[in-house]
Amino acid sequence: MTVQALDDTPAAPRILVIGTGDTKADEIQFLANTITKANAVPLLMDVSVLGDPPYIPDFSKHDVAAAAGHTLEHILESPDENVAMTLMAEGASALALSLHDAGQIHGFIALGGTMGTDLALDVALALPLGVPKFVVSTIAYSHLLPPSRIATDLMMILWAGGLFGLNAICRSVLSQAAGAVVGSARATQIPRPVKPLIGMSSLGKSCLRYMEDLKPEIEKRGYELVVFHTTGMGGRALEAIAAKEGFAAVLDFSLQELANDYNGSVVSSGPDRLENAGRACVPQIIAPGAIDMIDLPAWKAIPAHLSDRTYYAHNRLIGMVTASADRRREIARYIGEKISRHSGPVAFVLPERGIQQWDQPGEPFHDAAALTAFIDEMKRAVPPNAELHVIDAHINDRAFVDRVLRILDNWIEMGVVRPGVIPPPSGGEC
Repeated sequence: MTVQALDDTPAAPRILVIGTGDTKADEIQFLANTITKANAVPLLMDVSVLGDPPYIPDFSKHDVAAAAGHTLEHILESPDENVAMTLMAEGASALALSLHDAGQIHGFIALGGTMGTDLALDVALALPLGVPKFVVSTIAYSHLLPPSRIATDLMMILWAGGLFGLNAICRSVLSQAAGAVVGSARATQIPRPVKPLIGMSSLGKSCLRYMEDLKPEIEKRGYELVVFHTTGMGGRALEAIAAKEGFAAVLDFSLQELANDYNGSVVSSGPDRLENAGRACVPQIIAPGAIDMIDLPAWKAIPAHLSDRTYYAHNRLIGMVTASADRRREIARYIGEKISRHSGPVAFVLPERGIQQWDQPGEPFHDAAALTAFIDEMKRAVPPNAELHVIDAHINDRAFVDRVLRILDNWIEMGVVRPGVIPPPSGGEC
């Protein structure tokens, strides 16, 4: 199979449809027909490992296996279906990316249960940001899906009634999914920044306010600021883009997701939080915003080991408890360990008077002793490869903003952060 490059803007978008044609042929063909009726072109990729589909796919399971560097016979010799499908996921991801790079596809949709979803998540991660990615899954939105497996712009819909064969509910779901991916392919704007991007993490303004003052200042300096809401998937998106060197610099000032993951909360962005910018040599300024809070689902009982901590229900979805002094010391050391592995330029700004709005006197999470314990431990934990900036201020004070700008301006002047142009990927070399 040879992938031929086509025009960038065809009359109708071409949608890659991925599924196991041996077990879900009716559903795949219904999806393809619906895409056709929406004036788009479906291209079928078969990822079966057991049998053959009753139709001729545009990309066969042999093509998929070859894209992974294997023969189908070799894959079928795998000890179980899980290993076989993992190899097929490798091939499907490589083939989908080559089709995208050649301009042959403008979006993809996959359908499946746990096996098909597992494969589809890999394909979505392989495709660039801005390429429509839609997964019809029997486990959509489930906590079975780890944050690290979810692409930044992934769209999902629950495949209700989709376990075995077509029915009225299944057709409704599949038709919605087909319309969504076709409409997205027509309307999407692929990110092509004209200014270098700076990524920032934060929470809402009621908790962390530095973005209000930093945004206009960063824009004055010729950058576009992209702020990520650190309630789980926001930090995942920040990490994913940083890993691909999509930022001129990262201002990671809300590390609550890191504390959440350390404390076993489901409000996590994965175990590699605070690692990808440093691994990709992207200049990074860090502050410990909101690491004293542990997020929890507000609709579940508070875990027994946290039941003695101060609790605040932010809304009906999310609540939080404060971390103990001992746990904050552990978090400080954990942050330091992660920073020690950074390959690129890194600075750590430590505001001694507080790290989120609600930790101040008179606020519900005020705990002076625990804050002091964290500050003292953090001073010791920041490794030698990082600049440490201790300031007599709260993270929401203007003094914090001024210190960040001083560091950033110094890095721009030194050429550490390049002004006015989008830095080319360094290939992981600093």
